[in-house]
This record gives sequence, structure tokens and C-alpha cells, in this order.
Amino acid sequence: MGKLTDIQIRTWIRNNEHFAGRSDGNGLYICFPETYSAPFWRFRYKMAGKARVMLIGYYSSISLAKAREMAKELSARVALGHDVAGEKQERKAEALKKMEEEKHALRVSELAAEYFERQILNRWKHPDILRRRIDKDINPAIGNHRIEDVKPWHIDDMLQKIVQRGAPTVANDVLRWTRRIFDYGIKRHMLESNPTSAFEISDAGGQEQSRERWLSRDELMKLFQAMPMTKGFSRQNELTMKLLLVFCCRKMELCGARWEEFDLDEAVWHLPAERVKNGDAIDIPIPTPALEWLKELHQMSCNSQWVLPARKMQHRMIPHIQESTLPVALSKVKGNLPNVPNFTIHDFRRTARSHLAALGVDPVVAERCLNHRIKGVEGIYNRYQYFDERRQALEQWADLLVSLEKGEGYDVMPLRKSIA
Repeated sequence: MGKLTDIQIRTWIRNNEHFAGRSDGNGLYICFPETYSAPFWRFRYKMAGKARVMLIGYYSSISLAKAREMAKELSARVALGHDVAGEKQERKAEALKKMEEEKHALRVSELAAEYFERQILNRWKHPDILRRRIDKDINPAIGNHRIEDVKPWHIDDMLQKIVQRGAPTVANDVLRWTRRIFDYGIKRHMLESNPTSAFEISDAGGQEQSRERWLSRDELMKLFQAMPMTKGFSRQNELTMKLLLVFCCRKMELCGARWEEFDLDEAVWHLPAERVKNGDAIDIPIPTPALEWLKELHQMSCNSQWVLPARKMQHRMIPHIQESTLPVALSKVKGNLPNVPNFTIHDFRRTARSHLAALGVDPVVAERCLNHRIKGVEGIYNRYQYFDERRQALEQWADLLVSLEKGEGYDVMPLRKSIA
């Protein structure tokens, strides 16, 4: 039976009676020094002939009965040769070490941000494409993990969730980019292995198939009718969709365009090489209807240097609209096109090329309208840009689009082939 009672202890506390330590027996002491506002428990013992002491806890949280039980267990461990105070210090030191490591651990999101800023942002024509993949797919899945804690099963889980939502191509892209991000970490001596190293395309979205979708005249007419009627689909988005069609250009070539590239007086868009996928600068004739659409966009841009400046809440490092903005907007329109098979903005260039062919545009001119290189030996020696022929072709293509937008039928005469 111990020497202390709860009545005694509560009396000492009530009377604010301080003392260095009073024994309950079996190595258990209650202490209430002058500098303390509450008493606490200590366990004293000897290890290899040396006195040892350890803090058990405060009386307010550990009762007399519980303290006696703990002292009994500690005595038993001491009898077995354990230095219980030393073990406690080791556990505390280990916990502090883990806390410090956790505090300074590099997360996947931080590694991805560094890779993006150092390797992509100022080097790639369209850095927002990767920014989108990081923000939407990589960070939500593994962004909070320490880089050394990411295992192959984390990667597999991330990829399968993307595939399950019906985006196998995105899954392939995410695998490629995640592999590059971790390879960058290895180069920087941040980690020793890449958790994506064993994965192949077949483990993600599989072999990608070339798309064949293009919009017929009837489908284009329905698209033009649906855009102004769709809630949340702005006039700016509508103009952008029409310009993508009429220019036959890639989405980010227009989304990343500056007004300085456009000579509206001469009706020419000087698209620079650094923003073109194949690296070929090109002067694009601006058809008459497109001039009016551009002038309207210029008023909407509020003196911005960008044709399509970044909208509210978009990523601060990208000053123009992001890669995802237009697909998200188009998804709203497709909700009003129940009988039109699914299509994407990537199908617009195929749509334009198909209609140029239907209008009788020479194949070489039509290919140059899409800024495709002329193939074979002819492409090596023929450096002619077909600017006037492209202007004529794009004017007729624009007239067809305007006709379809007005719902006036398809009375557009084909071009006579001018190239032998």
C-alpha cells in the first residue's frame, strides 16, 4: 500500500503547499516545486548503481492509482535490465527527428513545381498544358506525398482513376510527365529511384488511336446555333471557336497569341516560329469575317497585349487563357447538341481541312492552310508559301462558315483548282 492519498494531494494543491518530492513507495514520487503551478509524478530507480529519474506526467491527467500502476510496470522493466528513462529519451528524440524530417521533407507537388518552373515555363511554347496535368491529375493523387514515399502502387492507382473517368490519352500524358518529374528529382540528387520506371503505355491508357472525327456542314450549323444559346458560354468563347475554325490553327497558337502578331490593316496574322508546333513561322491571311471577329475581341481584351488574356482565378504564371479553358466551355455547348456525336476542339483542324477539300481547294494549298509542310522532294525545293491562294481559300471557307451561322444553306461555289 502506498504512503500517499488523494485527499492529501488535493489538500497540498488547495493550500499551495510546495515541496521537492514526497514518496509513495516503489520509486514513485509526487513533486510540487515552487516554480510549478501543479504537481507532477516522477519515477526514480537505479541502473548500474547510478540513480536515474524520469517524468511520468502531471497529477491533473494521471491519478494516484494510475501513477502507481505505471510505476509498477516501470519497476518490472527495470528489473529486466531496461533503462526506462533512457528509452523514453530515445523515443522522444526519434519523434522529434521524424517531426523535423516531415517538416523539411520535399513533397511531390514541390518537386513538380520546381520542374515546371526550371524546365518548362520559359522553354515550352505552351507550358500551361503541363500545368493543367499537374494541377488536375498529379497533385490531387500524389502531391502531398514525400517524394521518397511514392511507390509504384500510388502511380498505378493514379493512372487507373484517370482511365476510369474515360481519359486514356490523359493517362498516357500523366505517366510521361510523372516519369520526367521524378527523373528530374534523381538528376538533382533528391531521390534515388523513379516509381514510374516499370510502367509502360499499356499500363496507362494504352496505344493511342488517331482521331477521324470532323464536323459536317449540318453539325457546324447546329454548333453555331447552340453557342449563343448556351448558358455560361461567353461571346468571347464563341468568337474564339469561330476563329479556330477559320484559321485552321492549333488551339494554343490562338490562345497564346499577342495583338502585336496581328496586322489588321493588312489583314495578316504573323504567327512566329517559336509558337508553332513544327517550328515554321507562317503569315496567315485574315478573311474578311475574321477581321470583324478579331476587332470585337480586341475591344473585349481591355488593352491587354494578349488576344485572349487570362480570366479570373486562372494560374498567375500564365497570362493568357489556359489549355483547359476552351474545352471546358465547349462541354457546355455540347450539352445542347444531343444528336451530334462527341467532338473536341482538336477536331476543328480536321474539319477545316475536310471542308477545304469539299470546296475544291488544291490539296497543296489546303495543307499549307494548316501550316503543314509539303511532303517529299517537292517540299524540299518548293519554298513558295501560296499566300494569295491561301487567302482566296480561307475567304471562301469563312464565307461558308458565315452562311452556316446564318442558317442560309450551303450555296457556296467550289474554287477552281489553280495549281496544276
